[in-house]
Amino acid sequence: MAYGIRELSELAGVSARTLRYYDEIGLLKPLYVSEAGCRFYGEQEAEALQQILFYRERGFGLKQIGEILKGEDFDVEQALKEHLADLEAQRDHLNALIRTVKHTILSRKGEYEMSDKEKFETLKERAIKENEDQYGAEIREKYGETSVEASNEKLKGMSKEEWEQFQGLEKEILDRLHECVSGKMNFDSEKAKELVILHKKWICMTWAKYSVEAHKGVAATYVADERFRQYYDREMPGCAEFLKQAVEYWAGRL
Repeated sequence: MAYGIRELSELAGVSARTLRYYDEIGLLKPLYVSEAGCRFYGEQEAEALQQILFYRERGFGLKQIGEILKGEDFDVEQALKEHLADLEAQRDHLNALIRTVKHTILSRKGEYEMSDKEKFETLKERAIKENEDQYGAEIREKYGETSVEASNEKLKGMSKEEWEQFQGLEKEILDRLHECVSGKMNFDSEKAKELVILHKKWICMTWAKYSVEAHKGVAATYVADERFRQYYDREMPGCAEFLKQAVEYWAGRL
């Protein structure tokens, strides 16, 4: 059975324009194109579209999806199992957040006593959710699903002491960054080196594996991505750029 482009778009819940774009970038080619220029899709193309939409839902970028689908070792059944596992993990995550919010509401009304452990877990869950909401799609496309999930798991597994250290390092990095910029220090100074050492220690608390190139790549996003720039520059302009230059200079020298 062959579907016209509008039939497939209605079946899949995507626009015909999206399907045409997928064709243009080589992500999903039609089974054939009629003499009148109409695109038609078969069962294999419909199945591929399903995979694309599953990966999109998981936050993958189109370029990354194309590489996955065209890979020699791509296995549809295995991909479906991965999608299922991811959806189940999202369900468990949402259920945990819902339970925590309910307990928080009851706690504020004096009807439930939250333990310190519950309050601590709430902070970690909130941090992960905020990061996912703001940067989830981008970091998955840049670093891959496995790396992002491994980072989230390290964050979830932090003890209360580790969490406090993680938060403390973030504050110290900002304080030292302000000191460097306000003091008009050079990015190759010893103070800048100390800053980069702290930054490396901070990111390694959530990274499964450190690399100099990845460190430089993250620092580059602090300038390239307006959301990161605003975070670092919100109290003192120039901080994002200084941190980027300091990491570029010192990361490979530590």
